[in-house]
Amino acid sequence: MSQATRPDATEHVPYFGRYTTLVPDGSIAETLRKQRDETAALLARVPANLEDYRYAEGKWSVKEVVGHITDAERVFAYRALRIGRGDETPLAGFDENQYVSAGRFGARTLASLAAEFQAVREATLHLLEGLDEAALSRRGTASGNPVSARALFWIAAGHERHHVALLRESYGLR
Repeated sequence: MSQATRPDATEHVPYFGRYTTLVPDGSIAETLRKQRDETAALLARVPANLEDYRYAEGKWSVKEVVGHITDAERVFAYRALRIGRGDETPLAGFDENQYVSAGRFGARTLASLAAEFQAVREATLHLLEGLDEAALSRRGTASGNPVSARALFWIAAGHERHHVALLRESYGLR
């Protein structure tokens, strides 16, 4: 089934290989489900005194990282929806730093941000499961670059995996 097929190098620009290579082989739906549960468990263990922690000047806080993961997943899923449905309109990019600044994630609780991530991930899974092989194979343009609907789900999973690894390594979350 297409959902288990890793996108090939022509389905996204090389930059996104930094994310797709982080995703294990197998069903992308199963990977997304497993990440949802593992990330929820990780975030539930974050002590209150670390929610606003930044490991260096100018870096995002834990809450901002979670908000960024969620915003990016929404964008990736929206792109997959548009491309999967055959919309050939080139899709704009987004400035992740502007989104984090405008997101005001520091004013929210980590629990609410974690719940929002889980809800967005659920929506991503429902979208993925509703797309057939033809839809997943469709290609479009996002941020001026070619990408397939399938690749966007792998990019979302790898992007989450990248940032969760940073939360563990640079922020000391376990």
